[in-house]
Amino acid sequence: MSDSNTSNSGISRRQALRQLATGAAAFAASPLVFSSAASAKPSKKMRRQNITLAMVGGAHIHAPDFANRMSRAEHVETKYIWDPSRETARARQEVTGGEIVDDVSVIYEDPDVDGVVVCSQTNLHTDLIPGAARAGKHLFIEKPVGMNGREASQIADIVENSGVIFQTGYFMRSSGVNQKVRSLIQDDTLGDITRLRLSNVHSGAIGGWFDTEWRWMADLDQAGVGAFGDLGSHVFDLLLWFMEGDKPKSCTGHIDTVLARYPGCDEYGEGMVTFESGAVATVAGGWVDHVNPNQIEVSGTKGHARVTNNQLYLRIPEMDINPSEPFTDLPEDHKHPIELFFDAVSGQHNLPLISANEAANVNQLVTEIYKAHKVKNWRPVRTRLG
Repeated sequence: MSDSNTSNSGISRRQALRQLATGAAAFAASPLVFSSAASAKPSKKMRRQNITLAMVGGAHIHAPDFANRMSRAEHVETKYIWDPSRETARARQEVTGGEIVDDVSVIYEDPDVDGVVVCSQTNLHTDLIPGAARAGKHLFIEKPVGMNGREASQIADIVENSGVIFQTGYFMRSSGVNQKVRSLIQDDTLGDITRLRLSNVHSGAIGGWFDTEWRWMADLDQAGVGAFGDLGSHVFDLLLWFMEGDKPKSCTGHIDTVLARYPGCDEYGEGMVTFESGAVATVAGGWVDHVNPNQIEVSGTKGHARVTNNQLYLRIPEMDINPSEPFTDLPEDHKHPIELFFDAVSGQHNLPLISANEAANVNQLVTEIYKAHKVKNWRPVRTRLG
């Protein structure tokens, strides 16, 4: 008896869904459909090697690392630093150089500034980003893009309509291991995907990482999400990227606290997502785990992939692979997302950037899981194109 999800020609349900998605995207083609990397047309100014950037907000826990990368990049000059806190602005300026300004419009009105790196509190994004986009400044926006899916979608509209280059900080896509997992799913090597498991956790709440300088990140009025959304969003981005062409259909989750170190802020959670193909994924995110050895697991009708301690293990019966040994035939790691942003602004093409629509889809999925937890039920998932 034939499987109703597989045609007589041997096309898997994943291939069929991908073909349908490609056809739908072509039918609906508009400036909003394409990623910001594709829609932003490089000007003569963008083709030069050296670029001028500004840091707009430096409060995010990743901002010190981004400041270091801005300082080390030979083709990047940081002209300005802005932050509501003078102390934070000075801390970033000590690394990047540049002038501290009290009015962000100084940055937006300066024609020498090619782009901005936004690392502010998340609740400031809707105030900061529209002006930058209208001024034609290319945008690196540290995740999450918005306080919720609605805000992220509004920001994506602004970015896509402006035509500026967009990038965000979902760095897990750069891993050669994760690139390989995606290719195994997308090229049907693993067959029809039935189940995925992804985990991204650390011990931040146990260790008090957010007690002082980064306290705002455990304040939902400023951050929009707690531990589950903060760390879970990275692997939700991986999940949607892995499963491109297969739309998420519904979601639910359980989100909770155990230490209650930060009042009103969740400390861990598990989300569950179903896809149109029938695949189901569970995703963990939290700040109360001492280790995270088993990061990814994917089961398909033709094989199985597992990432443990950042090493890939495969069991694919049709291939001569030792499942007990790490698989090492991997693509090279990409640069860090902010370094890809530097290169894109300086005029390089065909870089693996993350579109504003993709970032908004992650925001939307996380928002729906928080809502599903509150109502103790499943919720539908609606994603944007591109």
